[in-house]
Amino acid sequence: MKNFIIFSLLFAMGCSTGPHQKSQMITSPDGNVQFILSDTTGKLTYSVVFNKNKVIENSPLVISVDSVDITRGATIEKTKSYQVNETYPWYGAHATAVNHCNGVKVSLAAGKTGLHYTLDVRAYNNGVAFRWMIPGDSTSHRVPDEATGFTLPASSTAWYHNLRMHYEGIYDKKGLDTVQAGEWAAPPVTSKLPAGAGYVSITEADLVDYSGMALQTNGKHGFILRLAQHQPVSYPYELRYSKADVERSLQPAVITGTIVTPWRVVIVGADLNSLVNNDIVHNLCPPPDKSLFPEGIKTSWIKPGRAVWKYLDDGGPSTPENMKRFSKLAGKLGFQYNILEGFWAKWSDDTMKDLINYSNRQGVGIWVWKHSKELRDPEKRQAFFQHCHDLGVTGVKIDFFDSEARSVVDLYQSILKETAAEHLLVDFHGADKPTGLARTWPNELNREAVKGMESRSLKDRATHTTILPFARYLAGHADYTPVIFNERRANTTWANQVASAVIIDGALLTYAASPEHILSNPCAEMIESIPAVWDETIVLPPSEIGELAVFARRKGKTWFLAVLNGTKTKHVSIPLSFLGTTAYKATLIRDDKSNSAAVKIEHKTLKRQDKIELDLGEGGGFIGRFSVE
Repeated sequence: MKNFIIFSLLFAMGCSTGPHQKSQMITSPDGNVQFILSDTTGKLTYSVVFNKNKVIENSPLVISVDSVDITRGATIEKTKSYQVNETYPWYGAHATAVNHCNGVKVSLAAGKTGLHYTLDVRAYNNGVAFRWMIPGDSTSHRVPDEATGFTLPASSTAWYHNLRMHYEGIYDKKGLDTVQAGEWAAPPVTSKLPAGAGYVSITEADLVDYSGMALQTNGKHGFILRLAQHQPVSYPYELRYSKADVERSLQPAVITGTIVTPWRVVIVGADLNSLVNNDIVHNLCPPPDKSLFPEGIKTSWIKPGRAVWKYLDDGGPSTPENMKRFSKLAGKLGFQYNILEGFWAKWSDDTMKDLINYSNRQGVGIWVWKHSKELRDPEKRQAFFQHCHDLGVTGVKIDFFDSEARSVVDLYQSILKETAAEHLLVDFHGADKPTGLARTWPNELNREAVKGMESRSLKDRATHTTILPFARYLAGHADYTPVIFNERRANTTWANQVASAVIIDGALLTYAASPEHILSNPCAEMIESIPAVWDETIVLPPSEIGELAVFARRKGKTWFLAVLNGTKTKHVSIPLSFLGTTAYKATLIRDDKSNSAAVKIEHKTLKRQDKIELDLGEGGGFIGRFSVE
């Protein structure tokens, strides 16, 4: 319990004393992270310290209920400490998630209202999280709002995109000292701190029964939390929904009973490896219901895998015969799934059953697409899922949410619960950022919420894919649909495209390239060997956000080394020290400098004492596989 919580005035932190001034500090298990809460100056403020540096400077904690700011004049009454220390299986950067934190429930009294409520705070070795709990009975119907700040150190650099395309934007690199107030930012927002102090990423976790959070710049090198009713309506939502729907999406969420907000999360890391290997977001979500998932994420029908998809790469006609061909080729690749867009709905049940039975004989399951608007009615939604189950469908790809209004958030929960009852896997598209709920609902294998390969207009794909692993992917899986060999690859090489399947991943790993184009490519054997989920991930230097991503990932005894380069040419030397002590049979795929649509492949024996030397051009890449001889 040493360093767990300090119930005293924080002279060492520069906190002043006074008759109504009190501060609390919650410290991580390793002592390197502190959340400092203060009720001084008539308002609640907090800061976050990492390795003795303030990574979130003094910032306001603000929540209101029915337009009354209950944090103004609030005082700390008492605290109750607790600990969490567990591990559980996970499909992400590593196979086992570690959930270890020190927590404190801080009882607060609002100023003039007399309301008593709780701030729940957790300090992890690599971040902090906090949420509000405001009691109420079944007859209380209240509207919460929040305006908590996140003030970063001066001279911090951030990467974020606005909300115009919802969560499918292009990231900008911004010096926060130069950013004016009022810019919108879609979480996670990742910042590099000055003077080598590390990295911070801000997002939320366990978003249920509430509206989603975005961030808005405050013009003082920081951000303010803004709920959905304040956010601009996204272009995709305006495009696909009526004016009445748009107006409803801007109505604030009414909460019945106790108000429990999502967790507000600040991830910290000394380097990019610690950011990527962070488990905080899913740790903050409840474990799966054993009545639905008796073995949790390892329940027999929860099966990560790789998928073929007709949509982007000259896949041919939308016919049952062609989809049989896709399933046959998927089986030849060793892929587990074939995803059908909306054309399937025009076929008869007998046609679908014939396709599904044929595909199953190839070892391939069928996923089907559906517009989320058609699932708003509970009876129609449940009937659809029952129909999919009766047909033998493996999973559903549900599209066009495009809003974080409370009604949309509730729809996600209903879909996940009802598909779980029918043993259906789920992939959300046109979606909001994940908030860790794949832990609670492991039938969610992926969700889009990213500008992926579907975007034909993305010209600088090289920079984009060297930002995503350190920004969007910190929230959880993203259905980018990597790997294509045609013009959609923009300013990237073939080697870069193949390597992206290792770095831009997901438990449902859907390839953009058609299966025949994969099979005819010289990289086919490598692609066939890339798994959908990993046992271990190491982000290696000299990785740099927006410039270079170097990942070593292990599945079983086999290691993969993947490199994605941005737009600047560079020489990179990568020690193979992540390998074991034995010799490894290596397959190495490099860029052909004379042709971005070609590769050079070599086979050799390598050991951990060796290095990989790379000369990378714009959008260059590399992938190596290292198998025990």
